[in-house]
Amino acid sequence: MANEIPALRKRFESRLDEIVDALDRPGRAIFSFAIVALGAETLVCARTSQNALGPGYNAIPVLPWVPAIPWLAVAFGAIWITCGAGLLFRRRLRASAFLLGALLVACALIIVLPRYIALPGDMGLRTVLLEPLTLACMALLIPGRTAMPALLARTCRTTIAIAMIVFGVDHFLGLVFIGSLLPDWIPWHLFWVAFFGLVLIAGGVGIGLGVLERWSLAGLGLMFGIWVITLHVPRTLGFYGIPGALTDPDQWSSLFIAIGIWGGSWALAAQSRFERA
Repeated sequence: MANEIPALRKRFESRLDEIVDALDRPGRAIFSFAIVALGAETLVCARTSQNALGPGYNAIPVLPWVPAIPWLAVAFGAIWITCGAGLLFRRRLRASAFLLGALLVACALIIVLPRYIALPGDMGLRTVLLEPLTLACMALLIPGRTAMPALLARTCRTTIAIAMIVFGVDHFLGLVFIGSLLPDWIPWHLFWVAFFGLVLIAGGVGIGLGVLERWSLAGLGLMFGIWVITLHVPRTLGFYGIPGALTDPDQWSSLFIAIGIWGGSWALAAQSRFERA
């Protein structure tokens, strides 16, 4: 009996490893879909800003880290669609990931960072800054650590870790507000906000320290996937009674960003064991 327990444990851990290893392809596909969708939404909203809202309207009413110039927004949207599709093909993976990551980092640092420096206590701006940085770092890491200098790979993982920890802390700072966003059919709003805040912090620490890193990434991906299915999709489709949700670009972009972090986390979780080997 004593010898059977370690054998069962080893078999269980091996089975879990096989499950996480299998997340690479679906994770990359989910991440790719999110990037293509964000690019398509940017194209649609850039056209909307020119045609429906008049020629003098230059703000792109979708992603706050997109240049607020219609023709530039169109260019960025087209590039993101191309890069997102390129992530699905091994021959195009590295070039697509690096171009996508570089553009997202540039947008975050040039467009959002100065605004956040002026208002460092603004939780919304903090999220707007960390979301594109997280997607950028995931894109850069998806081709594998050997595709880039070790320092850059470490910087990307540290950035993702910091973002998750900050998102988790913000769950506690905005406990009541975030709880008010949950639908009525979910009980114990404040409990779930605090619980997922702890999960984000624990996942960020695991990624940052490299302790149970792949399990942290797999767990974070699962959490974001649950949010997409239970919160973002119903909100965006208007099932929760939010006025104008179906045509609100903010709802759609929040959905696609959550999908991107879901897929990126799974792709990196599957990748990490092979990189260590």
